Amino acid sequence: MEKIKMLTPLVEMDGDEMTRILWKMIKDELILPFVDLKTEYYDLGLPNRDKTNDQVTVDSANAAKRLGVAVKCATITPNAQRVTEYNLHEMWKSPNGTIRAMMDGTVFRTPITIPSIHPAVKFWKKPITIARHAYGDVYRDVEIVANEPGTAKLVFDGVNGQHEEVVVHEFKGPGVVLAQHNLDKSIRSFAHSCFQYALSLKQTIWFATKDTISKKYDGRFKAIFDEVFQEYKDKFEAAGIEYFYTLIDDAVARVMRSEGGFIWACKNYDGDVMSDMVSTAFGSLAMMTSVLVSPDGKYEYEAAHGTVTRHYYKYLKGEETSTNPIATIFAWSGAFRKRGEMDNLPELVNYADQLEGACFDTLNEGLATKDLVNLMEGITPKCLTSAEFLAAIRERLAKRLGA
Repeated sequence: MEKIKMLTPLVEMDGDEMTRILWKMIKDELILPFVDLKTEYYDLGLPNRDKTNDQVTVDSANAAKRLGVAVKCATITPNAQRVTEYNLHEMWKSPNGTIRAMMDGTVFRTPITIPSIHPAVKFWKKPITIARHAYGDVYRDVEIVANEPGTAKLVFDGVNGQHEEVVVHEFKGPGVVLAQHNLDKSIRSFAHSCFQYALSLKQTIWFATKDTISKKYDGRFKAIFDEVFQEYKDKFEAAGIEYFYTLIDDAVARVMRSEGGFIWACKNYDGDVMSDMVSTAFGSLAMMTSVLVSPDGKYEYEAAHGTVTRHYYKYLKGEETSTNPIATIFAWSGAFRKRGEMDNLPELVNYADQLEGACFDTLNEGLATKDLVNLMEGITPKCLTSAEFLAAIRERLAKRLGA
């Protein structure tokens, strides 16, 4: 078959460890044989981030803002052990955090479901999408360890003379103190992205904070969401969907009894935790899509999971692994679909649809990686290595495309 053409490049952000290995395998098996691939390539692997003083991460985010669609491999956020392992110049920040802040985006994560894997929560019938605010809170906090008795204060000095000073705590002995912040601009962008995404999916959206306790901080989130929703109220009514606000603990209780099929908007930390809970309850973190959406319509697609370090160490020893590539494949398919929609290329959109369809064909035949085999019910699954699994998907993709 003639390869499917592209007009505008995708921003390609390569990554680390086992997902980097799978990244190349996916391109070789499922993309390059069928698509005349055009990408603007950025190596976000930890060694190159260290070599460039992390400038490559900034460059990739600017490229995503310029070209409109990016696809990203999982990357390492280094801790002290990684600094030693990779001989880093410093403990670089999370590339995801940098990209999210620069794009002013909201992360939407949705589980990929198949009939043979039943959710751990028996009431759930439809996928639940987690919308995670991607700025501030504990991820940009400032912390102090108090090693002696003393006074911790929160102080604000405005450029026009506003001065506020409150005592956080009078320490009688050692302890710890934390300060966190957020921005009206970022919260407002979060709200717009959530309401726009809900309209695009025609799904009801929940939003939850703890404004009864955090009356100013969480209360600010609630007030801005209420304000922004007034711009979307009529469109929501026309679409037959609603915006629902409740407290975070009430939302957790309600979600366990719901049938799913809605978007759950969460503050940064809540979204980080709840997306892992939802993905695991639906099957596996390796079956969770993740897309960063900016309020001006720029998209970055990635997998919700990490770099699969344990499998990478096995790979380095020459051992075969059975690593699930589905979320990474869906990152590529999501990027191709969006690029095709933006550039009016129905062939590219169809390729994305058929790629996902080939994944479902393979899984529904019981051909799966190790993480899914023990979860499957009603069929007799066969455990495949990563290479075997990708080859099986390619076979079914070629059939779907008539190649």
